[in-house]
Amino acid sequence: MATFTRDTEIFRNEDMLREDYQPDSITAREDEISTYTAALQPIVNGAQPRNIFLYGKTGVGKTAVSRYLLKQLQRDTEQYDDVELSVCWLNCTNLSSSYQVAVNLVNQLRPVDDQISTTGYPQQRVFDILYEELDQIGGTVLLVLDEIDHIGSDDEILYEIPRARSNGYLSEAKPGVIGISNDFGFRDDLSPKVKDTLCEEEIHFSPYNAPELRAILEERVAGAMYDDAVDDAVIALCAAIAAQDTGSARQALDILYKSGEIARTNSEKRLTEEHVHQAREKLEQSQVEHGMRELTKHGHLALVAMLQLAFEQETPARIRDVYPLYRRIAERSNVDPLVRRRMHDHLADLAMLGILDRQMKNEGRAGGHYYQYEFDVDLDIVGDVVRDFDRVTSAYPRL
Repeated sequence: MATFTRDTEIFRNEDMLREDYQPDSITAREDEISTYTAALQPIVNGAQPRNIFLYGKTGVGKTAVSRYLLKQLQRDTEQYDDVELSVCWLNCTNLSSSYQVAVNLVNQLRPVDDQISTTGYPQQRVFDILYEELDQIGGTVLLVLDEIDHIGSDDEILYEIPRARSNGYLSEAKPGVIGISNDFGFRDDLSPKVKDTLCEEEIHFSPYNAPELRAILEERVAGAMYDDAVDDAVIALCAAIAAQDTGSARQALDILYKSGEIARTNSEKRLTEEHVHQAREKLEQSQVEHGMRELTKHGHLALVAMLQLAFEQETPARIRDVYPLYRRIAERSNVDPLVRRRMHDHLADLAMLGILDRQMKNEGRAGGHYYQYEFDVDLDIVGDVVRDFDRVTSAYPRL
């Protein structure tokens, strides 16, 4: 008997539920597509491309719509002899400066055996190399910078590229920048000169509502799952959970996919609402664990301090309770502790991630107002993650 056999009851094509799947059509984004299409129209006319800035939460269709429309644009411009269109796509997740973005753009445009080093060049020299590569390509070149908010305040490249042609750095290429950001505040934090240049056309992708998410799921399910594997109630529940939480299609698809995995693991032929609730719980736990592991060193130290207090049943705790313990743990871990205010920022980050619950207390004129913190997740989960932290020690034996 075979150890592995094809799935014939739950998933017909599970790739259609994955993050990297690009659908042939886009559901529930008609207004955004219309605005986006109008912003791209100058390219078809052979004119200088407009610079476009897209923003909205993760999973609301920014990247999917961009890939869909740019594929259509490349196909449609092939019929015009006077339009040469190239698209360079760069994900900026692990990039934190204009310098790093410029280096990675150069290496995207160059052959694998002719890459430049990621360090050692003056920034302007890297920009000059980038302009040389763009001019060699020639024609219209769209530079899509996904997750562009990761570069923070170092936004010089967002000013340089759109103005490179008018400043005489380019003669053969007409560059356009499409910036995609998950951070609503990033656009507001751009320097005024960048804002004027980059944000010629702004497109806001709002969170999906439940009917929109349901339509997206129904479209994917038609190809991804067998006809009898899932019913309307399960799809509606996945859509409702995601709509109430993040409004993200990614979350709705993840819940549906994990529900199918649970059913398949249990050798069941049909998804139920109970599978959906189990999937939601597992995904939330995984998200919390990932959030804790991705914290900075001082975030880990703050987490360990809070965990000790929780084990000792001394939570909810104020910053005045947490900070002395944090300092001792930092010193035992050979880490220079932060000042109290900066350490408090890390507690606030833990609350933002949903790991801690933060409540403001007000004792009037005598006591003033302050925050109290306690865990909003299972302590055993936190303990399992904390034990894996490198170089973070604690005197508390349960850790």
